[in-house]
Amino acid sequence: MSLNPSSAKEKAQILSEALPYIRRFHGKTVVIKYGGNAMTEESLKQDFARDVVLLKLVGINPVVVHGGGPHINALLAKVGKQSEFIQGMRVTDQETMDVVEMVLGGRVNKEIVGLINQQGGRAVGLTGKDGGFIRARKMMIKSREKDDEWIDIGQVGEVEEIDPSLVDLLDSGDFIPVIAPIGVGENGEAYNINADLVAGKLAETLKAEKLILLTNTSGVLDKAGNVLTGLDSKRVEELIKDGTISGGMLPKVNCALGAVKQGVKTAHIIDGRVAHALLLEIMTDEGVGTLIKGS
Repeated sequence: MSLNPSSAKEKAQILSEALPYIRRFHGKTVVIKYGGNAMTEESLKQDFARDVVLLKLVGINPVVVHGGGPHINALLAKVGKQSEFIQGMRVTDQETMDVVEMVLGGRVNKEIVGLINQQGGRAVGLTGKDGGFIRARKMMIKSREKDDEWIDIGQVGEVEEIDPSLVDLLDSGDFIPVIAPIGVGENGEAYNINADLVAGKLAETLKAEKLILLTNTSGVLDKAGNVLTGLDSKRVEELIKDGTISGGMLPKVNCALGAVKQGVKTAHIIDGRVAHALLLEIMTDEGVGTLIKGS
């Protein structure tokens, strides 16, 4: 079948545009938080897996951290357990933690590994308990009603320390790490950790070139609904202060801001509903979301 000359020229231009980015990021690490529609829509799941494999093949080291909240909710409902949230955090008793481990460390993790491997990659699934590489401590939430009161939400953790050696070993062996955000405490207990937080801390620890957060929005929007990009930390803090950045976007932006302040070159909040969003953000001039850089 002959190729339309104009179509062929357009494809060649796209490939040519990618070359300087491939050269610039060769050998660099990119930590990707995978979630939202990109994780639930079949065509987007396939696009994501292909993008990750392509990044690895051109010499970039992708490290995937995934969530799985909807899958956890579905299984809890199936066993007759009501999901409870306080200030956006899942209350996690032992029974809920068992479900979290089963879903994140089992079903979801294995599905992502399988998708990447079907596209020709060499993915390896991990939780933070493997090799004890994500050390966690219990998270307590400050009450909004009483200044001196803290709320116990069970086995929810925050990252205390990450040992990069296991991920480094996999990267050097041309494997693609796929990480479920479950940490381990000092007595071997499991902790459920927010996937954005794990991705941010992992990017800092690995001295990553980029932290990429896939979301169900176009990126950080101004008050007129336009996507903002090329933001430095000072500008981000101004947008938070004047209320432009608020609600559900706030924790993602704070995660991105924390990463760039700790040495990650750039953080990206991108629209995971766009086909091949990863490649468009990393390999093209325009991108598909918000780029945040250090001051």
